Amino acid sequence: MKNILFIALLLLSNSSQAALNVFACEPEWAALTQELAGDKVSIYTATGALQDPHRVEARPSLISKAARADLLVCTGAELETGWLPKVLREASNRAITPGAAGNFEAARFVKMLEIPSRLDRADGDVHAMGNPHIQTDARNFLPIAEALSQRLAQLDPSNAGLYQENLAAFTQKWRGAITKWETHAAPLKGVPIVVQHKGFPYLTAWLGLHEVTALEAKPGMEPSASYLAQVVSELKQHPAKMVIRAAYQDDRPSDWITQRAHLTAVMLPYTVGGTPQASDLYSLFDDTIARLLAGAK
Repeated sequence: MKNILFIALLLLSNSSQAALNVFACEPEWAALTQELAGDKVSIYTATGALQDPHRVEARPSLISKAARADLLVCTGAELETGWLPKVLREASNRAITPGAAGNFEAARFVKMLEIPSRLDRADGDVHAMGNPHIQTDARNFLPIAEALSQRLAQLDPSNAGLYQENLAAFTQKWRGAITKWETHAAPLKGVPIVVQHKGFPYLTAWLGLHEVTALEAKPGMEPSASYLAQVVSELKQHPAKMVIRAAYQDDRPSDWITQRAHLTAVMLPYTVGGTPQASDLYSLFDDTIARLLAGAK
């Protein structure tokens, strides 16, 4: 009797364990995977909200987690090109190499913006597939969620029904949230803004903001004093309401321009955890729009 009870408890314990180990490159994809998979996955997030996802050290801890992962969920579009190839090479995990079922790149499932007409490093931090900061448009999460749910089911067919149910629930709730966000953000249409980094084309396209200029002469390159002086001159001719930056970025360029061009500086969470208020995917956009509306007053 004791043996039967022990076996039953062992089977129950095994059934409750996560089916898949997931290596998420950014917090937004960790959050989305959790929405779709619940306790069927164990998720490791490689980068934090206050960390530049372009520039990450390929630490042994990342390599160790990647070596044991069943599924890699990243942005792609060369966002992680500075560190992820080394992690994958050192991890030697065929299950998550490019082209494998366990390698999922979110950017492959959305319409990319700012695809360059030429590739030249002299133009700064450009990406051949387009601007990779796709997570700032809430609408992009719908096709990505559908594709990710299918991939989860492919890797873990025993829970395919659950993933489909979770996708349906997420899609319904997310569509309702988008409607709410777009209604609240209606006053932002046409509001002129300055961006510190060229990281907001999806946000501006979604909400109808008008990007006047950027504080980087070239993407990913720190602005010089002479270039910032040009920006101030340009803003005299084409005034803007606010300058926006991501939570992980240095605030000095934004502060410099606000003092000289009389703009409002707005820091956006950019991803889950970027601010105390942005604790999940839903509050990420709640907080983003609230901060933009406050800056536009």
